[in-house]
Amino acid sequence: MIRLLLATGISTLVSVVGTKVLITWLTRRRIGQPIHEDVPEGHTVKAGTPTMGGLAIVAGAFAGYVISDFYDGVFTWTGILCMLAIGGAGFVGFLDDWIKIRNERNLGLNKRAKSLGLLAVAVGFAVAMVWRTNVHTTISFTRWNDLGWSLGKVGWVLWAVLLISATANAVNLTDGLDGLAAGSSAIVFAAYVFVGYWVFRHLGVYEISVGLDLAVVAAVMMGACAGFLWWNAAPARIFMGDTGSLAIGTGLAVLALSSSTALLLPILGALFVIETLSVIIQVAAFRTTGRRVFRMAPIHHHFELAGWPETTVIIRLWMITAACTAVGIGLFYRDFVRVGL
Repeated sequence: MIRLLLATGISTLVSVVGTKVLITWLTRRRIGQPIHEDVPEGHTVKAGTPTMGGLAIVAGAFAGYVISDFYDGVFTWTGILCMLAIGGAGFVGFLDDWIKIRNERNLGLNKRAKSLGLLAVAVGFAVAMVWRTNVHTTISFTRWNDLGWSLGKVGWVLWAVLLISATANAVNLTDGLDGLAAGSSAIVFAAYVFVGYWVFRHLGVYEISVGLDLAVVAAVMMGACAGFLWWNAAPARIFMGDTGSLAIGTGLAVLALSSSTALLLPILGALFVIETLSVIIQVAAFRTTGRRVFRMAPIHHHFELAGWPETTVIIRLWMITAACTAVGIGLFYRDFVRVGL
């Protein structure tokens, strides 16, 4: 428990301070976010706001993980691989952000290059997991054997790549309002702190020996997101950019894969699913009928154009995330009770 608290505190502090340093450095060099033309009119005033704040999130997470582990813990391959995946995805996002800034337009890496970068991170993580750890190679909801859908090592690698890519892109789509992605992600990471610690305390049920390290990974990401939110809350002083959104999405996916709760993740992170589905529905409807279902996608822009103030949209979506996370934790605990322990 001391390690969890220490990890959370350090990651939060480093993220708060690091984000402030980034704001100062980027502002002095007039490095800001280009705004896409296809956004609500009120967003144009945000042009020039410093971006790449995800660097502080990743730095805070690594600082919290490493320092807390040296103080009271033992590094595990699973924890290390999770953190490396987070850092790798953050690097892909950093390249995308940097190209946008350098070219002074809202187009960074092309879709193919970004996809290949994420693919390399996902494959590297998945292969290393089946090679170096005792990860359960099943598709599962709350325990590795609750469904019993064994994939084998090759199948699990493909499943891991799909989940990482989907989650990273889902968080990326959600990052469109001040503090929306950071606040929602902090809530979901908090749920994984509970999941990891519960797994650690009930090894006989879950058969995952690295539960505490997974809880620490979740705790440092929760703290880093919360620390960044200090400066990212509306009106945002800085944006996380793809550096942050890809790192966060990858972090959620690797935690779900490592804790054998991959099918629980869409419930805990239901907001990210809703945001992604809104884009898919919008594109499909327009291509087939020539009409739009929403005023604008992702759906948070739809609510803005419906007349909701930006802060109202953000807070209400945070509330939806909290409610879905509570449902997910409830289902996780219900399964624990169901097995008679």
